[in-house]
Amino acid sequence: MAHYIIDHPLVQHKLSIMRNKDTSTIKFRELLQEISMLMGYEITRDLPLTYEDITTPLMPMRAPMIAGKKVVVVPILRAGMGMVDGLTKLIPSARIGHIGLYRDEETCKPVFYYYKMPACRERLVILTDPMLATGGSACDAIDRLKKDGFKHIKLMCLVASPQGVEAVQQQHPDVDIYLASIDDGLNDKNYILPGLGDAGDRIFGTK
Repeated sequence: MAHYIIDHPLVQHKLSIMRNKDTSTIKFRELLQEISMLMGYEITRDLPLTYEDITTPLMPMRAPMIAGKKVVVVPILRAGMGMVDGLTKLIPSARIGHIGLYRDEETCKPVFYYYKMPACRERLVILTDPMLATGGSACDAIDRLKKDGFKHIKLMCLVASPQGVEAVQQQHPDVDIYLASIDDGLNDKNYILPGLGDAGDRIFGTK
């Protein structure tokens, strides 16, 4: 599969405002929701369609409708929650799962502290996390989803490092990645540069 940069001017403009360290928590949260909805148009572009008979005020017609089960939006806690509202405004019928994980400092292995998914394995999963830094959390989350029987997974992030994109593509070549930007790289603390800081802190006002 591949990664896609959504370079629409509105997305890039809103992302630039989010990057600014002086942007308030409220504004940051609003912009993340708006960008998530705009990116959602692209990530759902290939949803299958079927045709149903309807009647307009003037005549009957065969009208295109999304076919089958819709979508499961799955945020990686906690920052991924900031992208859910934008996607569910676009897709109100979406189910929502949750993945909470952290890495054990001694073993460096993922520890899942919360995992809850709807029982609809055939749906498209949109996995959300604003930042794709090393790619470790995204890869661990995708591993867990696949072991649970989910086969159609897309990853949606705002900002990524080249290292993070490469890690996900190597471990999960069947998962498409949708991004607003691939930045320069990582610093010695694995923060994305130039990035936008700690997305969770900026979304929830805990910085």
